[in-house]
Amino acid sequence: MTTRVACVIPALDAALTLPAVVAGVRAALPGVSVIVVSDGSSDGTPEVARGVSDEVIVFPANRGKGAALRAGIARALDGGFDVVATIDADGQHDPRTLPDLVAALSAADVVIGRRARGGTEMPVQRRVSNWLASGVVSLLARTTIEDSQSGLRVFRAEVFRRITPRGERYAWESSVLIEAGRAGFRIAERPVPTTYGGPSHFRGIEDTLLLMETMLKAGLR
Repeated sequence: MTTRVACVIPALDAALTLPAVVAGVRAALPGVSVIVVSDGSSDGTPEVARGVSDEVIVFPANRGKGAALRAGIARALDGGFDVVATIDADGQHDPRTLPDLVAALSAADVVIGRRARGGTEMPVQRRVSNWLASGVVSLLARTTIEDSQSGLRVFRAEVFRRITPRGERYAWESSVLIEAGRAGFRIAERPVPTTYGGPSHFRGIEDTLLLMETMLKAGLR
């Protein structure tokens, strides 16, 4: 039986980087269906997305990465796909690693593209916040997760039919792992290269506080 894969790409002002990301995803996963969610973009991202993807969801105003991922994943579930991949639109992830992540689903339900924290690739501030967040997420998810903040992930579709993640912005991605771990799904990681070059949409203190709030709510349930 052929595994049907959908790739969801949340995009905020990514008109310049999106075409290369989509091209990379298609080259890595022949037959993949690409779903782009433009999250309040003001730079022509929706128009670019319509030219390179299979489906486009447009938010007129910014609602956050979590809301964009949730909408795209819901569309993938409605389409009956077996596997859902997620990748950021800014080009920081190498799509060529996707086949390895999908193959790892033979022994897992969720596979995360784990970025290196020890080298110079990840900025120091992000390295520290990633380490702290991953430690808390691991505790709440009841399984060890080294890179809870990576946007490069693949899931068996069944995971999203059984969990209800919280949050609208970056906290949603952590909530997915917490809920999946608590539901008994197997979470694995595979090493991937990452390039930091462009500006991040992570809103520093505001998104960190939202992330911690989500974690605390999960811990109190």
